[in-house]
Amino acid sequence: MLLAFSVAPSGTGHEDGSVHDAVAAAVKVVRNSGLPNRTTSMFTEIEGSWDEVFDVVKRATDAVAPFGSRISLVIKADIRAGYEGEIDAKVERLEQAIEGVSGAAIKY
Repeated sequence: MLLAFSVAPSGTGHEDGSVHDAVAAAVKVVRNSGLPNRTTSMFTEIEGSWDEVFDVVKRATDAVAPFGSRISLVIKADIRAGYEGEIDAKVERLEQAIEGVSGAAIKY
């Protein structure tokens, strides 16, 4: 399973709305999990079994709880039995497809 999620507190009391300390606490949980993961500006991706991944998401959410009175959690999952290493393989296949497409063939 590949899972992308974003977790952040609200009701933090910060004037600028910054949540980077809370997000850092959540990402630390993910990185310490030992599961393949990647963090971008908007989401953290993690790969593993259903139970492994959702355990990490729960612990990451718990890590954010002290930073605000509410928590926002967004989850998107790709559940495909029998596949591993897709956190990198999907991106590699996309890059190969991009390289194989000429600019003139792209339609929007």
